[in-house]
Amino acid sequence: MGDITVVGSLNVDIVAFTNDYPKRGETHFGEKMLTLPGGKGANQAVTCARLGKKVHMIGSIGTDFYGDNMIKAMKDNGVDTSYIKRVEELSTGCAIITIDHTAENTMLVIKGANDCLTAKDIQDAFSNVHNSKILLVQMEIPEEAVIEAMVQAKHKDMFVILDPAPADGIVKHALPYADLIVPNQQETKELTGINVSDVNTAIQAAEYFSHLGVKNSIIKMGEKGSLVYENGKVEYVEAVKVKAVDTVGAGDSFAGAIGFALADGKNLVAAAKFASIVAAIKVSKQGAQSGIPNLEEVNQFCLEKGISYYLSETL
Repeated sequence: MGDITVVGSLNVDIVAFTNDYPKRGETHFGEKMLTLPGGKGANQAVTCARLGKKVHMIGSIGTDFYGDNMIKAMKDNGVDTSYIKRVEELSTGCAIITIDHTAENTMLVIKGANDCLTAKDIQDAFSNVHNSKILLVQMEIPEEAVIEAMVQAKHKDMFVILDPAPADGIVKHALPYADLIVPNQQETKELTGINVSDVNTAIQAAEYFSHLGVKNSIIKMGEKGSLVYENGKVEYVEAVKVKAVDTVGAGDSFAGAIGFALADGKNLVAAAKFASIVAAIKVSKQGAQSGIPNLEEVNQFCLEKGISYYLSETL
């Protein structure tokens, strides 16, 4: 078992809940508003830490109130914040999120201080990271930081998991550095041009990724489950059925759970099954981070649902 390093974004999430999205130019009254810690990198780091791993977070935040809150939230969840950069020139990143009655979300992300993470910052941090087996990285940070993190991880024989999100930030030439990619349907279409709607189209996309040099992929299809492609072998993993309340951070919790399982030496299919459970629990609760379960909650959920995963095969 090894540590996990996460390189990515840290944002404050300003979340508004409403029955219906306002159309352009309209004003609607919402139901409530929450201010919560978030960011793809932070969410994945918290997932791994809550499940029980030692996690190093590398990222950049402002010296503002929100940055202070982000550091506190990370520490409260057991994440090592030693390699989080503080900058004065930009505010902490922010995601303005609207969630409708179907639990679907729409986001406007202001990257802010996330854009200040440099290749030199990555090099400095990795010079002090020695026991990690897994790197988790996404694309809400500068391209140079993404690529450098993957290069540094390869030098340390780490397994590199790339979550190519959000679609607007995708950098295609990062793909060959990844051992595994975990895109959703939107990101898959951005990268391959294939509209994933079922298992067959997911297989087509996975084969496309393989031709690009990425031999392993887990294509997330939301409520339709996920498609695991491992060195040419294919397996479909069903989604765990729950009543969704808040889908913000669902993909992040999935990716973090994948990293956790792989750090335990499990294969991709076992990891995907476990991640499906973690993501299901997350979407049934509010908050990108507050909805993330710990391992005890995962086990209790499995007991109640009569399902099992690699840590609880006796259930």
